[in-house]
Amino acid sequence: MSENEAVAGRSAATTVGTVRVHDSPADAVRQIPDGASVAIAGFGLGHRFPSSLILALRDQGTRDLAVICNSLGAAGTARAIALVENGQVNRLIASFSARPGMRTVAEDQIARGQLQLELVGQGTLVERLRAAGAGIPAFYTATGVGTAIAEGKEVRTFGGRDYVLEQALPVDFAFLRGHRADTHGNVEFRGASQNLNPSFGKAARVCIVEVDEIVEAGVIPPESVGLPGVFVQGVVRSTVVPSIDDLLPTSRATGTSRRSYLDDRPGLTRAEIAQYAASMLPTTGYVNLGLGIPTLVSNYLPDGIVLHAENGMLGYGGALHGAARDPDIFNAGGEFVGLLPGASFFDSVTSFEIARGGRLSAVVLGGYQVDAEGNLANWSTPGMVGGGIGGAMDLVAGSARLIVLMNHLDGKGAPKLVDRCDYPVTGLDCVDAVVTDLAAFERIDRVFRLRAVAPGFTVEDIRSMTELAFEVGAEVQVMQRQPQEVAS
Repeated sequence: MSENEAVAGRSAATTVGTVRVHDSPADAVRQIPDGASVAIAGFGLGHRFPSSLILALRDQGTRDLAVICNSLGAAGTARAIALVENGQVNRLIASFSARPGMRTVAEDQIARGQLQLELVGQGTLVERLRAAGAGIPAFYTATGVGTAIAEGKEVRTFGGRDYVLEQALPVDFAFLRGHRADTHGNVEFRGASQNLNPSFGKAARVCIVEVDEIVEAGVIPPESVGLPGVFVQGVVRSTVVPSIDDLLPTSRATGTSRRSYLDDRPGLTRAEIAQYAASMLPTTGYVNLGLGIPTLVSNYLPDGIVLHAENGMLGYGGALHGAARDPDIFNAGGEFVGLLPGASFFDSVTSFEIARGGRLSAVVLGGYQVDAEGNLANWSTPGMVGGGIGGAMDLVAGSARLIVLMNHLDGKGAPKLVDRCDYPVTGLDCVDAVVTDLAAFERIDRVFRLRAVAPGFTVEDIRSMTELAFEVGAEVQVMQRQPQEVAS
């Protein structure tokens, strides 16, 4: 009998040292009472959620839960959303409670007052959990200063900059998803699937990890342990493993759609916006690309750029399809990607250390609004219940050059470049450049200057569709179209 077969053949809830090797997810969650707080790992809409434990807790019917997560996941799936859909959750602490065009039962419950919501930036969320595990009661961060997230919280000034006080977030239980665990509770993660797991596990009084395989102590090389067994109280083999096709991307940006404006003149496509934005980046350095149009920028980058993803990866390449996809190698938009020489993986705490610590050269994000003071709004609109902060607040809190990509007008024809944001802001005085399907602007000395216009448009056309005041550069360029996408 092999070591793995010996482990799999153990009876229910075998205790090895201080770690319990459960024979089923149902046994692993049996100890969770009504009213417990549960941190549930998993990234985006579908990546590496502890689905077996989630469904076991759903079937157990435990109620009045507080769920802490990055995202609930896609509706109708074996993700954290399943507990909300089953009426078992009364409090939610998350980075994403809503996404544009994807209404869920969670939003309905929040609107009716059945589900209490606390939105937290992704970097702050993992730092609050990490702090709880480290015995640190609170910390100051620049993330969220001046936004709705900071309302009612203490703000102090250090070195001439404001910081908001955030409290540690201890939890009763944590559900993690790993690749392998041994009988001492040591956990190995694959690729970019480490992300939230370590910080969630460290914050928990009881950490339960579901894995593909449980092995004897010593099988996992010590240098491959992503979470030491001292933080783990139980391990169990996964019984629910979604297919790779079920791991839905959070971004569905396409390159070919083109909107028309004055007298049916066409603006740029999303791919053309991305191509122009790439020309505004440095030729070398570390760059983060946000969801939506920014993901397309990866198609036009110079060789000296290294891409950073907040789910815990440096040095990824273009999107992969079919058999080339690896379920554990994906970017922050949930897209399966390839790796370039020199790539590295790490957890989300390290990822946001890179962002907030000034290690990024540039950040490219989507936006709902940008105003004359360089404020960005990109996480919620008046029609959304809650919103999706993700890692944006942490990314704009760093010192990187921030380029915002978006359509020039919203779906109702209103300007998105405004005098003052009336959507909830993501960051104050943070925008350095904006590229739309009609124009490109640089913000220099806190003043926006028109740098380029789309073919067929004039400076006066841009003024007529732009609310914020801007200056005109000495030489206004004409943005290029991609020849293969010119309308016939």
